[in-house]
Amino acid sequence: MGRLAREVAIIGVGMTKFGKHPDKTIKDLAREATWKAIRDANVDAKDIGVIYCGNAVDGLLSGQEDIRGQVVMREAGLAGKPIINTPNACASSSTAFREAWLAIASGMYDIALAVGFEKLYVDDTAKTTRALATCTDVAVEGNMGVFFPGMYAMEAKRYMLETGCTKEQIAKVCVKNHKNGCLNPHAQIQQEVTVEEVLNSKMIADPITLYMCSPIGDGGAAAILCAENIARRYRSDPILIAGSGMASGVFLDIDIDKEKKNSTELAAREAFEMSGIGPGDVNVAEVHDAFSPAEFTFFEEIGFCNKGEAPRFIEEGETEIGGSIPINTSGGLESKGHPVGATGLGMISEIVWQLRGEAGKRQVKSPKVGLVHNGGGIIGGDNAVMCVHILKR
Repeated sequence: MGRLAREVAIIGVGMTKFGKHPDKTIKDLAREATWKAIRDANVDAKDIGVIYCGNAVDGLLSGQEDIRGQVVMREAGLAGKPIINTPNACASSSTAFREAWLAIASGMYDIALAVGFEKLYVDDTAKTTRALATCTDVAVEGNMGVFFPGMYAMEAKRYMLETGCTKEQIAKVCVKNHKNGCLNPHAQIQQEVTVEEVLNSKMIADPITLYMCSPIGDGGAAAILCAENIARRYRSDPILIAGSGMASGVFLDIDIDKEKKNSTELAAREAFEMSGIGPGDVNVAEVHDAFSPAEFTFFEEIGFCNKGEAPRFIEEGETEIGGSIPINTSGGLESKGHPVGATGLGMISEIVWQLRGEAGKRQVKSPKVGLVHNGGGIIGGDNAVMCVHILKR
């Protein structure tokens, strides 16, 4: 692992409300998120040196296959700057964030914008589903009908078999996250549910029911990053990027080698080693719960507990806002929403607000370290891309 030339801080974040916005284009969503972040950072837009734009599937949905970042940033009033597109499935904007961090850490730029945007709601679920299927190896998985609900369901079945986890415990993850979503004005779904309602909702892929799935929606999210040594020119409370890990999916065959690390374990290890922070030091985390069972497996793979112990944490309330390790205070992907290109920066925004003490009714008590775990796509039984960022105040 190479050494960074300098430390990097987040001085501004912004996001739209996630949800179905038939009256808004991706230009509208990107512009709103971008200018919220710029105002939050107290920077002059002219001082932004470089822009990284995360979007996953708009090329397939609107036909704008290329130069998406240049198109939306022109509408946002930021034309002329270097603009780099980072299409990387559900981790598109986490990738944009990481690239912005690297651009500043290298010394090339002092201030950068990372922005993610997605419009999945096009009144044609089949079209959206076909577009999202390209976040797999289409020749092997996507075109064979092996899609995200089925892949997550198979993983959940194996987890239940190996650990004794029950459907009721998985449903409690959904209950917790919907409760948190009711406290988040940016969340797409702001409605509490009971264990019974979760289990009795439409079966999608056993054991995953409808309420355990993240919804289709639209949204934008953004962050302004700058060199740590100038951050206090703009804000008195910059949030330091302590570590960032990234990995691509490894090949996991039927007879999984227990010693082989998957993408979450690899990305988390890199982020923890870089930061000098361990899982036990994390006070709040956003975890990629595209489907409820994933919160258990990712929680363990990050290193918050040993395999099979995650259900105990939900039973004892340890992952709730007032618990020892609050997870998905935003409501998570299943309640806050999952407009895939905006998801990673939406998660980063939540952790920044938590570390600043600006999360309102869902505020965790005095957090000092936060973690963001955001994956994208599926390939060979693993997430195709995984990003883990560690932030601290």
